[in-house]
Amino acid sequence: MTDQIKDFILVHRLRPGDLMPSEAELCAELEVSRSSIREAMRTLAALDIVEVRHGHGSYVGQLSLAPLVEGLVFRGVLGAGDDLAALREVVEVREALDLSMAEQVCTALAGTSNPSLHDLVHTMELRSDAGEPFATEDRAFHSELIARLDNALVGQLVTAFWEVNTVVYPRLGLSPAVGLDETARAHGDMLRAAEAGDPDAYRAAVVRHYLPLRRSLGTEAQSTRSAP
Repeated sequence: MTDQIKDFILVHRLRPGDLMPSEAELCAELEVSRSSIREAMRTLAALDIVEVRHGHGSYVGQLSLAPLVEGLVFRGVLGAGDDLAALREVVEVREALDLSMAEQVCTALAGTSNPSLHDLVHTMELRSDAGEPFATEDRAFHSELIARLDNALVGQLVTAFWEVNTVVYPRLGLSPAVGLDETARAHGDMLRAAEAGDPDAYRAAVVRHYLPLRRSLGTEAQSTRSAP
């Protein structure tokens, strides 16, 4: 039934935010029972394919990656006993995604000046000097950087994997990644390389960006193996 409703959305070229037919109209259109429609709509709502607004009807959802994030968060927490393998995999995917977009990012930012991004880097450096985390600025930096590309899906993926990482970390009781100063400086290196249109320098900075996090996970994994 969920496939039939998805086909209905596609055939009628509905877009996110568009009003869906009523339950009665869907029952008549698809020739199924009201209970089948309700069950399918609940499933699709959990996937953000539809949005049910009680008292106002149902709408095509925003098709966000929120369900993906929830699934990966659960997987990361559930896999904690396996030497943090699930969390390390998320970090590896994040890094691979950033590396794969080096050419596009550098092409988009080459020759430009980006004061808002430099302000975020400056704030990260100040916070790292004070021994404070800078998760808010970190997320804003990556979101704004990728927003310069003509690829909305990449932006959603970058944000999704970033959220998985930051949500799973405290749930597992892990200490913040060491080397905050390295991470802050690496953000600045990424930005300057992008503005210079230098993808090789950008990729090198991306690798430096993830080194502290990789070390932290490696240390935690070693501690897990050493535990009685």
